[in-house]
Amino acid sequence: MNDSPTQPIEILLVEDSASDAKLTLKAFRETTRDRNVRIVADGVEAIAFLRRQGDYNECPRPQLILLDLNLPKKNGLEVLAEIKADPDLRSIPVIVLTTSEDERDIFTSYQLQANCYIRKPFHLQQLRNMVNLIDKFWLDLVKLPPTDIHLFTVESRSDIAD
Repeated sequence: MNDSPTQPIEILLVEDSASDAKLTLKAFRETTRDRNVRIVADGVEAIAFLRRQGDYNECPRPQLILLDLNLPKKNGLEVLAEIKADPDLRSIPVIVLTTSEDERDIFTSYQLQANCYIRKPFHLQQLRNMVNLIDKFWLDLVKLPPTDIHLFTVESRSDIAD
């Protein structure tokens, strides 16, 4: 459904563990879909990337965000809250991908409008399976929102009743 022959899918992975990021990237490369997975290592970098600030001013808007909760500088829940409070970012689906099994983290993530909460697998094959499921669901089945947000804003839609 999301197949675009000319444009790869843009994914932002917000992960402070270099080894987890490397394994996740490797698992995505093993799938067949054309995608760009960009990685940032902390919450401050994530917000700068999403707002295209500083070194990230030329970066494309991601179509999907994989967000760890345990991040330096600004934790994942703070990042999630900022994303979902920003009218320019809130339509980007956010998958919380973390080691936390804490019920409060799960509850808070959904309260902050995470699109789903996935516990990171500990074994490589489980990681591959998880990435394959994310790929099939989020990149094959689901229709992702358009990346050009300036064409489609709620305020400009005349067909939406007040």
